[in-house]
Amino acid sequence: MENLLQTTVELTVGLFALLILTKVMGKTSFAQITPFDFISALILGELVGNAIYDDEVRIGTILFSVFIWGLLLFIIEWATQRFRKTRKFFEGNPSIIIQNGHLNRNEMKRNKLDMNQLQHLLRQKDAFSVREVAYAVLETDGQISVLKKQKYDQPTFEDFKLKENPVHLPVTFINDGIVDWENIKKAGLDENWLDKQLYEQRIDHYRDVFYLEWKYDEGIYLEKM
Repeated sequence: MENLLQTTVELTVGLFALLILTKVMGKTSFAQITPFDFISALILGELVGNAIYDDEVRIGTILFSVFIWGLLLFIIEWATQRFRKTRKFFEGNPSIIIQNGHLNRNEMKRNKLDMNQLQHLLRQKDAFSVREVAYAVLETDGQISVLKKQKYDQPTFEDFKLKENPVHLPVTFINDGIVDWENIKKAGLDENWLDKQLYEQRIDHYRDVFYLEWKYDEGIYLEKM
């Protein structure tokens, strides 16, 4: 009876400790599960599980294990928010698998993605042929985001006998007040162009911009700090 009572108390404490930890980490921790998040969940579950079912482990050990692991996760989360260069290491980068309607075989190879896997991911996005896709981005959580060619989108342009226009992918120019000059250069633009855009929006400096993306046929979209 005493063992049953102790197990009940330890399970209850472990549950509430994990619940508090998830609240502290925020909802975005569950919106996108990266490989690092997956490993973290496994280790945390193992820590609590072993602590609960080991007779020699007490409630204090459970709380201490959850606290230390939660603290490490919080530090890493803070670092990825504060220092952009750490995001690539802990979270990874999205990869463009299909670009301008063509397969990027180098990115597929780098991400260990074969055609059967790609077709499976595309079908989950209602794209049953590669020819329907203008751009496909493999996200850091293993999911794929698809931008279809206009004539295959719903409702289709062919249904209305409309002229088909080229499809363009939005490009991020500023993120967290930091300019991605490489993206600007690839787009065929320069610093003078960016300064002009910010001037038209009555913005004095890049640091005043939280997020700015550019699309060839629609121009810029931005959010201020």
